[in-house]
Amino acid sequence: MENFEFVVPTKYIFGQGTSSKCGEIVKGYGYKNVLVVYGSEHAKKSGLLDRIEEQLKTNSIDYSLLGGVLPNPRADLVYKGIEIGREKKIDFILAVGGGSVIDTAKAIALGIPDDGDFFDFFTKKRKPHTALKVGCVLTIPAAGSESSLSTVIEKEIDGRVVKNGCGSPLNRPLFAVLAPELTYSVSKYQTACGITDMIAHILERYFTNSKGVTVTDYMCEGLLKSIIENAPIAINDPKNYDARSNIMWAGSLAHNNICGVDRVQDWASHHIEHQLSALYDVAHGAGLAVIFPAWMDYVYKHDVMRFAQFAVRVFGISMDFDDPSSTARDGIKAFRKFLHSIGMPLSFEEIGAKEEDIPHLLNMLGVDDVNRTEGQFVLLYRKDCEAIYYRAAHYKYSD
Repeated sequence: MENFEFVVPTKYIFGQGTSSKCGEIVKGYGYKNVLVVYGSEHAKKSGLLDRIEEQLKTNSIDYSLLGGVLPNPRADLVYKGIEIGREKKIDFILAVGGGSVIDTAKAIALGIPDDGDFFDFFTKKRKPHTALKVGCVLTIPAAGSESSLSTVIEKEIDGRVVKNGCGSPLNRPLFAVLAPELTYSVSKYQTACGITDMIAHILERYFTNSKGVTVTDYMCEGLLKSIIENAPIAINDPKNYDARSNIMWAGSLAHNNICGVDRVQDWASHHIEHQLSALYDVAHGAGLAVIFPAWMDYVYKHDVMRFAQFAVRVFGISMDFDDPSSTARDGIKAFRKFLHSIGMPLSFEEIGAKEEDIPHLLNMLGVDDVNRTEGQFVLLYRKDCEAIYYRAAHYKYSD
């Protein structure tokens, strides 16, 4: 077990009807001038945005609105939010939406008090030292951004799209309102994408070289089993409150780092996928469904017993003690079968990605065959990442 420090300052307000408390919550913290960040017109059409505006008015809180956040959130809107924040003297950011909206709000919060370019934090040129506080009303459980210390933003630099993350304790939201009924209207496809993303967050922590981590192993496995159990219910019966509740809470626990504090984490699959979603504007969860099993195929021999443990404990596969590698491979196959069952793509072809773009994807990723690698479970050089992309490009599903 690795040494660690763990603090989650985010206050969770979970349950039916909790979104009606937003104005009261913001007022309780003493904020008086809020920038409300949201995504599509759905926030308006559903009436949620109107209700939040009314709550802010009732609690004598001034506010400005910034809509238009896209999946794979762009830097352009962040710059606009920073400009509004400075002009209006905003003292708090309220995100209403899913991970892209919350990530955008976090980036704006980093940029408003900073004198330089906020994207410096995402290219690792500088570290943030101050930020406005962010609160959120979650409508799409997936990214776990409602209580995580990370934010991911996409920007075009010198004619190429760069999608990078910034991790900092400053990014942890002050509070997160989790009202499961707000997720009833999320489409089957987006629900499945969110489920895939939260599973990937757990697996990035689960596949580790750290030893003696049985507590968090069982936590990871328990969360995975709960997600897998509730996923088809939430997808096929979208107004099933219990299923939606379990999925929503699992998404937060998957990425607030409670499952990863005591171990070295990997994150290669996320970084490899980010290039797909940046280049093709594919949903992040869909890209992960393509990349993560391809990564598993490529690295499982590094620690066959960990992959066999995953197969046995999560998917209930019988252990083949004479040939543990067959159990490991069966676990990867079971994972792909689950992803397929919830409507996720498994190959380049299904997401519109092109094999001939792999060299470009590798250049975007920024790896080489000498010093610049991805991952921690297995160090991946350019040739390794290339092999993973090619596996994803050539994969054909068969039950």
